[in-house]
Amino acid sequence: MSDLDPRLRERFTAYRNDVVTKVAGPGPDQARHLLRRRRRMTAVAVAAAAVVLVVAPVVANAALRGDQNRPMPAESVQPTAPSTSTPPTPPPTGSPTPTPSANAPAAPDGRISRAQLLATRVDLPSWQPGEMEGGCTTSKVRLQTDTKKVYVPELTDDEFEHGDVDGDGAVETIAIVACRYGEASAKQVVTFDRARDGRIVTVGRVVRTGDGFEDIRSVEITAAGSVEVRVADIVPCCGTPEYLRREQVRTYRWNGQRFSQTDGPTTFGGDPRLTDLRMTMTHKLVDVPGADTRRELTTVFTVTNAGPVDAAQVAFHSIEGGERTGGDWSRCDRDPASQANQPSCLLPGVPVGESRRYTFVQLVPGRPGPDAITRRFLVVHCDAQDRWWPDLKRTDNEVRSPLPL
Repeated sequence: MSDLDPRLRERFTAYRNDVVTKVAGPGPDQARHLLRRRRRMTAVAVAAAAVVLVVAPVVANAALRGDQNRPMPAESVQPTAPSTSTPPTPPPTGSPTPTPSANAPAAPDGRISRAQLLATRVDLPSWQPGEMEGGCTTSKVRLQTDTKKVYVPELTDDEFEHGDVDGDGAVETIAIVACRYGEASAKQVVTFDRARDGRIVTVGRVVRTGDGFEDIRSVEITAAGSVEVRVADIVPCCGTPEYLRREQVRTYRWNGQRFSQTDGPTTFGGDPRLTDLRMTMTHKLVDVPGADTRRELTTVFTVTNAGPVDAAQVAFHSIEGGERTGGDWSRCDRDPASQANQPSCLLPGVPVGESRRYTFVQLVPGRPGPDAITRRFLVVHCDAQDRWWPDLKRTDNEVRSPLPL
């Protein structure tokens, strides 16, 4: 090498040094470099495995369901960024949270005509136990009209009412259904609706007779969806005059399961128009002088008004039985215009807390005839319009004659 040109030697030396610096040998620096590289590769492999473990169950479940919109792995593992928009204002305390109903199907129209209701079989709510035993049916009933038969469910002549009584946004139909058991009828106020397939279905009973009253006069649906029922304490049949009937309006509302009363009176209580008359009797029978075989009978009735209502008039029944000869007979009004059962005598009445005596003198046979009977005498309260009223305690305003007449 000493024979080489000095300039050539310098070039070889520079070339060697340049190659040595670019080709690293297996020293400590190279070992640390390799270790750092392997650690980075391991971390990448662990992260990839974690992604596979998160995504695999989601993809598998989607495959089992046949889900066509499988979430992408990036959507499953990336955190959701916090929202920067203002949160919605919660509803006021005590107010129901609005329920979206844009996609909910509309409730069916429950407006039903009389002809449609008569043309189908319906299920009715239960009658009172005694009425059911008599034969008032409830299952798959074909309603009748004015059959004059007993224990047959009928549709009354009252007008149907239509309105939204259950709050579903559609109207329902309310009708009065009756079941005749004699001259009177049991009644129910029943709500009908339509199912989504068009069938007529029974929603429920608003109220029925026997629940503190005996008759249903009319029904009306208010704008708020309540049901107002006019009820009466008695059914004016069998000779009972209509003016004795008392009426009330009671309000009912659907609570999600049944109708319950929300307003109006719940009982009728005692009739404030009635009073308690009490009667006692004395009599005297004497012979008539001469050849007359008849005897004179003097009967005295003492009537006390125990209240609470003044009796404008009193009427005596069944005091006939001979020839009238004296006493209060001359003051009798025997034919009051509005009396259903005409009394023997109608006389001025008795104020509350007072007593009055009424005397009747008549000639009767000395010996009772074969058709003579023992009579009962009755006194009743009448008002200024000649209308009679029941007594609060009838047993003490009736007496029996001691003699056959």
